[in-house]
Amino acid sequence: MKQSMMILCLFLSLMVQQYHHRGAAAQRQSCVAESFSGNGLYSSCNSLPYLGASLYWTYHPSNATADVAFRAPQTADGWVAWAINPNASGMLGAQSFLAFPASNGAITLFTTAFSTYALQPSDVKDENLTFAVYDKRAEYGDGYYTIYATLALPANSTRVNTVWQASKQMQDGVPYGHPSGDNELSKTSLDLLSGEVVSAGGNSRLHRKNIHGVLNAISWGILMPIGAMIARYVKVFESADPAWFYLHVVCQFSAYVIGVAGWGLGLKLGSESVGITYHKHRDIAVALFSLATVQVFALLMRPNKEHKYRVYWNVYHHFMGYCIMALGVVNIFKGFDILAPAKKWKHAYAGSIVTLAGIALVLELLTWGVVLKRRWRSSEKPHHGASHGANGYVFSQHQAL
Repeated sequence: MKQSMMILCLFLSLMVQQYHHRGAAAQRQSCVAESFSGNGLYSSCNSLPYLGASLYWTYHPSNATADVAFRAPQTADGWVAWAINPNASGMLGAQSFLAFPASNGAITLFTTAFSTYALQPSDVKDENLTFAVYDKRAEYGDGYYTIYATLALPANSTRVNTVWQASKQMQDGVPYGHPSGDNELSKTSLDLLSGEVVSAGGNSRLHRKNIHGVLNAISWGILMPIGAMIARYVKVFESADPAWFYLHVVCQFSAYVIGVAGWGLGLKLGSESVGITYHKHRDIAVALFSLATVQVFALLMRPNKEHKYRVYWNVYHHFMGYCIMALGVVNIFKGFDILAPAKKWKHAYAGSIVTLAGIALVLELLTWGVVLKRRWRSSEKPHHGASHGANGYVFSQHQAL
């Protein structure tokens, strides 16, 4: 048990360190010198913290315009985008430049405004943005797309919210969708005068997705199995009665409360993602929450140990508990596939599950040894002249197990 809790603490500390690392990385990185077609030169540049992208610009204070070059790695059949969001951070409301391959092999550059997450291919079209664009073009070479633009800064402000993407997902010949993970973190607030870049992902939707994942991994994926192990193995030891029961209840109830918080946050995230539904992940979550809620309230109807229906309640309670644990672990891995974090997080959770399984195997062998030894002693006592009263006491203890 102690080893499992140590793994849980390590898992959480690594997650916190990752958040701090990502926030700091956005400020530490600086761009490297690159050459552009037409011998274009820019006065400032910054290596953006995600997707290997870089942004170059020259700000003209006399008329509040900027010459911009955005460069990102991508295959020739993929696409890249760079955008300014005049009113917020993120995709909704972003005024974007999209570069992608045309059917004739040339590079197409659209200016498109995004007003919904549920984007359809017909929504991707070349249109005017909310600010003036005086020049735009794009090119592809050496594994990189480069977007060039001259634009008027929204509200004449040098502080702009920028968003960028790089993906291979295409539909009907136009960009359509992108992975999660770093793609959803790809946004910053940029000051064109100082060059300062501040990560805009701290309170982002992806940050809440991460919290949703951590809450569910802790509750359904770690605390719930530990609570089940307490009930199965610790109660075998007579000195642990009734402490094992209270530990079991506290652990499972804590898992349920944390799981409800994670489930509620998942509902909130789903309501904000109109048109985007992860059906299997959602359906398993609904089943998991429903079974867990029934399991919690079933404690109010638990018969006494001597009741004739107690054995049926025990069968139901154990079966439901194992179903909840199985659904929880499966859905956590479904969540990993959706969120697509760094592989070490998935490996860390898988390692914690393997460790818990190993501990359970050791405890299974140990407790079976205790039970069999107790049975052997019980069967031996009558042959050594034990009284009927003593034998009856031993029998009743065995029945209690």
